[in-house]
Amino acid sequence: MKKKTIFLITLLFAVAMGSCRKFLDTTPQTSLTTGNAYNSAQDIENAIAGCYQIFMGSDYYQWENVMLSDNRSDNAYPGGGGEATFVEEDQFTMPASNSHMYALWSQLYQGIAHCNLLMANINGASGLAADRKAQIIGEASFLRAFHYYQLVKTWGGVPIELESNTADPKVTRKPRSTETQVYDQINADLQVAVANLPDSYGSDASVNKVRATKGAAYALLAKIWAQRSDRDYNKVLTYCKDVVNSPAGYSLVSSYSSLFDGSHYFNSESILEIPFTAGGPNASWGVELFLAPEDGWQKYGVPAHDLVNAFVAEGDTVRENASVLFVTKDVNGNPIAWADENWNPCQDPTKPTPFAYKQKHPNGWSSGDHFYLLRLDDIILLQAEADNQLGNTAEAISLLNKIRNRVGLPNTTASTQGALTTAILNERRLELAFEAQRWDDLTRLGVATTVMANLKEYKYTCNNGVPSAPIPIVYTCDKNHWLMPLPLTEINNNPNLVQNPGY
Repeated sequence: MKKKTIFLITLLFAVAMGSCRKFLDTTPQTSLTTGNAYNSAQDIENAIAGCYQIFMGSDYYQWENVMLSDNRSDNAYPGGGGEATFVEEDQFTMPASNSHMYALWSQLYQGIAHCNLLMANINGASGLAADRKAQIIGEASFLRAFHYYQLVKTWGGVPIELESNTADPKVTRKPRSTETQVYDQINADLQVAVANLPDSYGSDASVNKVRATKGAAYALLAKIWAQRSDRDYNKVLTYCKDVVNSPAGYSLVSSYSSLFDGSHYFNSESILEIPFTAGGPNASWGVELFLAPEDGWQKYGVPAHDLVNAFVAEGDTVRENASVLFVTKDVNGNPIAWADENWNPCQDPTKPTPFAYKQKHPNGWSSGDHFYLLRLDDIILLQAEADNQLGNTAEAISLLNKIRNRVGLPNTTASTQGALTTAILNERRLELAFEAQRWDDLTRLGVATTVMANLKEYKYTCNNGVPSAPIPIVYTCDKNHWLMPLPLTEINNNPNLVQNPGY
């Protein structure tokens, strides 16, 4: 397989003064520098726009967050013609020297650095209204928290960087903080966000769904208090209710399929999404890495038999059709086959091969399909999990049924805490497939090792047009491998870092 090389140009977009326009709406401005960037209100608006740009301009948020979660779990195979990086990720053999890990780590810290620089310089800018200044501090605090959340759930405890740019190695070569310390910093940033962010920026959903809001901060607070090792389900429940009862008026849309058809973004269910724009500098190339028919090579994150079987076992055709596309013909209706060692190794044109389908319009490496970062259904199911863990069985069942009934499924038959834990975990799998949630769910509930050890998946080779006997795939996933290795390059650059156990 020949992977298309991606050349990324990160552009910094200005935000119009005031809060009634998207941060993507205006003309690109020149890059800001520490020497002259923060003199005026417009400079600050440009800088907060740059803080958001990491969502659109990084491999992590374009597609590799999905690989880290769905590929690493029971939802997907590596695909991609067997590229070593993602086979290692899938089978828990990732070395610390892997360049992808260093790139993703660097991208997330780059996002944090933009926020740090803005917050360190905002007080020196003239002409910025006090209420807008507070909002921007809230936005930057939320974004920094969001990036640290990605870091801590991927690598565990990481260095906490809160200063702006500096060349002092005493500052830059920090040791790892503990997982608890990182989550505490995320919580502190989110409390600042809650205190300073509005419920909305006005009546335009295309603004409110792409910028940090109070509802987004509450949603992330719910998720961090569930995900951290010293989780607190009382806090999870409180913050979930803050989202559900938000004046922003979040509500489930009636049609699950419409969430992902490309025509109904900025909907009432969305809390925060990445607004990719087709054909422009803020287009998504990530969709092309998952969805097949345009350029003739096997893509990544191929849906697992186990995931497809889970949809079938539940009779969940609505979410299966929205999440998985089986391909036998090209866009012109001609028979086509894709080499896939798990589904169709001999490229039989009568045998369908599945592809991840939450985003549906690759558009030649320039997709306008959005990616949801925070969605209400995630929070409702997290609230059900919290209620169940706290013994509120009836409340948990009611919330679970709300999600099931939306896609035409009957009420759950689970009635005990243990059965409900399993039912909610399965519901999250079907509801949130290919949205970078599955691995977090498995580790949060402590079942990642068991689930992967019990996974019965097979690969095949093709021998003169005949598939081989099934070859079992072995997943050796001890608890050490719930986390990824710290990048070797980072450890070599910073002697104060200590590697995760098992690597």
